[in-house]
Amino acid sequence: MNFVQNSTGKYDGFCIIKAVEKKMTSKGSPYLSLTLSDASGDIDAKLWDYHEKPGEEYKVYDFVKVRGDYVPFNNDRQFRIDMMRHVRDDDGVSIDDYVPSAVLPGEMMYDEVQKIVFDFRDEEIRKLVMVILEKYRERLIYWPAAKALHHAIRGGLLMHTLTMLRLANSVCDVYTYLNRDILLAGVILHDITKIREIDAASTGVPGEYTVPGNLIGHLVMGAIEIDETGKEIGISEDTVMLLEHMLISHHGIPEYGAAKYPMTLEAEALSMIDDLDAKMYEFSNAIFRVEPGEFTDKQKMLDNRALYNHGRSNDGDVNLI
Repeated sequence: MNFVQNSTGKYDGFCIIKAVEKKMTSKGSPYLSLTLSDASGDIDAKLWDYHEKPGEEYKVYDFVKVRGDYVPFNNDRQFRIDMMRHVRDDDGVSIDDYVPSAVLPGEMMYDEVQKIVFDFRDEEIRKLVMVILEKYRERLIYWPAAKALHHAIRGGLLMHTLTMLRLANSVCDVYTYLNRDILLAGVILHDITKIREIDAASTGVPGEYTVPGNLIGHLVMGAIEIDETGKEIGISEDTVMLLEHMLISHHGIPEYGAAKYPMTLEAEALSMIDDLDAKMYEFSNAIFRVEPGEFTDKQKMLDNRALYNHGRSNDGDVNLI
């Protein structure tokens, strides 16, 4: 977190409340359990002995100023809040500067995705993808790809999609027997109904899972979207079926939520490209937060591995696309 130590030794900073819950200690004292977020990432936080005052309640997406200390917690750090208040106009800060974001603007990423679709040779696939893409355009510009995992940032869904598209195009150049239009269409559509699975603020800060997100999930919702759109615009059942299979199988195995194992070349390629892009994002985010020659903390989402920064950079920018 980009908090600054003041003259008293405490840390001050501006951040967004990503999650908040009022709880009670074993002795019956109320406290707030929060996740705070700024452009550098997230941190768990606690505000002890919290007694809510009228007009001072806190909720998800609130932009706040905090003061407190970092304390060790479960082999990690937690922020212990001494004081917290809502940001005021005279603070002179903008919420946009405190939201973790993709490096490229959403509009620019969307335009590149759209140009790729324009080059599809298969008219049915091009028409189907464009209709769905345009339906979600406004929210795609800023929507995160996850609540807390890979690409959980402003524009993260488009960033994940675009990096996968670039990778998939290269894969098709090597494995020339792949159907490029089917694979690229699968990439564009595979996560698009995360817009309905996860809530998000207009700033791009991810919120909680929606009711449909919890009960149905984006794999099945995506397949339903393809089926309904295909019927509306007259796409053949065979084309719809192939794309539906891409979506319901892209998590690879049932343990990870797939309804079917990938059973076409393009479905298998999509699943592997998706996994690679997600892991590269998590790896780079962790490794480049420590100095060369150091190990990261154990990464829960990467098999609890501590990762090593060897320092031999290829001079590439972190998380750029």
